[in-house]
Amino acid sequence: MRTAFIGTSGFAATVLGRLAASPHRPELVLTRPDAPRGRGRRLAPPPVAAAARGLGLAVIQPASVNDEAARAAIAAAAPDVVCVCAYGGLIREPLLSSRRMLNVHPSLLPRWRGAAPIERAIMAGDERTGVSIIELTEELDSGPILLQRDEPIGPRETYGSLAPRLAELGGELLVRALEESPEPVRQPADGVTYAEKIGPEDRRLDPSRPAAELERTVRALTPHIGAWVALSGESRLGVRLAEVVADGGGEPPGTLLVRDGAPILVCGERALLLVAVRPPGGREMTGAEWARGHLR
Repeated sequence: MRTAFIGTSGFAATVLGRLAASPHRPELVLTRPDAPRGRGRRLAPPPVAAAARGLGLAVIQPASVNDEAARAAIAAAAPDVVCVCAYGGLIREPLLSSRRMLNVHPSLLPRWRGAAPIERAIMAGDERTGVSIIELTEELDSGPILLQRDEPIGPRETYGSLAPRLAELGGELLVRALEESPEPVRQPADGVTYAEKIGPEDRRLDPSRPAAELERTVRALTPHIGAWVALSGESRLGVRLAEVVADGGGEPPGTLLVRDGAPILVCGERALLLVAVRPPGGREMTGAEWARGHLR
């Protein structure tokens, strides 16, 4: 089957690799333009562009796949199916209706439609998530489901450990959908939730909240985004790994204690042991290393 592929992220690059290794190798890959990345803010291609070039695939990087030139390039490639994964922008008419489109979405739809389904599943304390292959429709992540498979979320799972498994699963399910053409099934009306894009406020660890919620936030944002806790003034301490501990010794939420050499953040319910941290402009280190230089 002739295909084209639209995607941007590292997750999408993994799915692209599996698709390219199948009999449905894409005729064309479309992704977003190069953008400043990393601490040096140097211009760099998105992961899908780098992966496509490494695979010897034709790739273009329009400002939007909805542009007339991008639509013409897709038409010239003449795909039977356009495969979409983590593009980072809405696909609109007339492109949406021009070809059959299958979308790889990392959640058990209709739960966690939207931009950050993996992060939101971990934050919510879900015990399972998964991947859904759906037909792309105008309403966000609401198309009928062709295939779906679940995946457990471990008690110490981070985004960095869960996302690669889901990406591998997504690639396998996409190839299966192309080969087996399963009958689409409408998503149920019940159980719809939305995974909003991670914003600046989501990264801040609010000590008035229960420690268990903050610990899940740290895991959900590690290692790609990062959570942080406010220190004195406007200083922020990045938190890369944390554990819930019994109590904060009766101190008010927001207090930073040192217990057995390690920093503990008192929370609205229980407390949070800061196992690994990253000071502003510094390297990642253990919480105990940081505490020796900053807390007494």
